[in-house]
Amino acid sequence: MLRPLRCLRSQSWSKRPGFPAGVVSVITGDAESCAIPLTRHPDVDRIAFTGGPETARHVVRNSAENFAVTSLELGGAANGLIAGNFGASGQSCVAGSRGLIHRPILEALIERIVQTAQAIVVGDPLDTATHLGPLCTKAQIDHIVAILAKARAQGAHIRFGGAPLERPGNYMAPTLVKCETHNIETAHVELFLPIMSLIPFDTEEEAISLANSTPFGLGSGVFTQNLARAHRVSKRLKAGICWINTYRAISPIAPFGGYNHSGYGREAGVDAIYDYTRTKTTWINTSDTPMANPFVMR
Repeated sequence: MLRPLRCLRSQSWSKRPGFPAGVVSVITGDAESCAIPLTRHPDVDRIAFTGGPETARHVVRNSAENFAVTSLELGGAANGLIAGNFGASGQSCVAGSRGLIHRPILEALIERIVQTAQAIVVGDPLDTATHLGPLCTKAQIDHIVAILAKARAQGAHIRFGGAPLERPGNYMAPTLVKCETHNIETAHVELFLPIMSLIPFDTEEEAISLANSTPFGLGSGVFTQNLARAHRVSKRLKAGICWINTYRAISPIAPFGGYNHSGYGREAGVDAIYDYTRTKTTWINTSDTPMANPFVMR
């Protein structure tokens, strides 16, 4: 576990409403000492995993040992028409890492995003003045440098940021990438980094095709003044969530989950309750006459 503090803090909060000891347990460790034994254990009936596709495949294989019910929330490259932000340094399953922008407004929008990015304060996450904290690991910094170098070689233009900050810690400047095509590396992979890629489109049909060209399908967003278009496009986006003229709004009553490589199962809403319950049928004969067996031939 790369960032156990949040989980440990959540466990301490669970004591406030009076949860009995053991109802909420946090076990930290690596795959060999923690994750693999837990996901293979015969007493584990239910597994909810949040992470990347490769690790998810291992979890599913392990859970198959005991046929444990499993749900997967795997994030993705957000299917968005003008959707994105740098919150949590991009380390969010629904970070708007991909913006599909109508070509006539592309440059004007880039200017506004750059103005916003210039005002972002990068620093200590415990400082109330900070907008953007560090990445979890040095490996992420190395990855971001490599992926941006590849994007440049493919013809992408870095319009803001693009390099780690020269200070102690894993700090990365919020980065805006202008992509002429969807084939640019930053435009079609899950990044989990503070990078936003903007791709121009000319027609609604092209925008939908680009949005659905990724194997992921968790979050999507549509920003438009045309309500008919909002309904029309949202129906065709292959994503488990679609925000219209807003982004990353959540509620305990709204199901949260994705399609395809973004996993299966749902968090929140009635669907999540179904995911955590099992259906049982119980027949009780209250008469003195034996119940007929419908499978007996007569």
